[in-house]
Amino acid sequence: MGPLLRLSLHQLAGRTRLVVVVLLAALPVVLTGIIRAVGNSNPEEFAGGILDVMLVAAILPIVIMALATAAFGHEVEDRTLSYLVLKPIARWRIVAPKYLAVLLVGGPLLIVSAVVSTLIALDGDIRAAAAVGVAMLLGVAAYSSIFTWAGLMTRWALGFALVYVFLWEGLLSFYLGGIRYLSVRGYSLAVMYGIDEGSLEELGAKAIELPAAIGGAVGVTVLFLWLTVRRLRRMDVP
Repeated sequence: MGPLLRLSLHQLAGRTRLVVVVLLAALPVVLTGIIRAVGNSNPEEFAGGILDVMLVAAILPIVIMALATAAFGHEVEDRTLSYLVLKPIARWRIVAPKYLAVLLVGGPLLIVSAVVSTLIALDGDIRAAAAVGVAMLLGVAAYSSIFTWAGLMTRWALGFALVYVFLWEGLLSFYLGGIRYLSVRGYSLAVMYGIDEGSLEELGAKAIELPAAIGGAVGVTVLFLWLTVRRLRRMDVP
């Protein structure tokens, strides 16, 4: 798996893509710093605005979408996927390095961005920063599995991902509370609130139960990784 992981990291960490990812990850930190500098920040506005609307609902899924849908995209587009699947190795050994590459390229940047933004906004609140870091890790893992599967299912994975993020995770999960039990955004917000209800009280109205959120995030991750392996076994590769 080592050579495939290195190849996948090289593919995903291209200069243009990496610059865009870094800029998006830096945006919450810069904005939080500006808000604190002008003295207009408060915990409620930070939780509802920066954490939810900007980080969890927008930047997190967009960054992972751009990376994960391309995990198999190069092989599908240039028709070299057949060279991978013809090798006498288990299909999960092909999926695992692709998935890990997405986590390694996007995960640290997003988690550090969220943690640093929280520390700036909440005067170095370690518990709140830890809660946000754990929630972002679960969100990265879940979104990576969903969009890696989508990238293997269709050449229009990016379009599917955009519709999914802005319709299901954005619009519907905001207005229909029950959808939060099937929403990565809902899981992420619930983990933040469940670990630190005091500093992140603003998220309480949007949060489901903590055990349901953790179970849902883990379940989604495992399910879509399994679906990706299953797809790789059954698809017709030219």
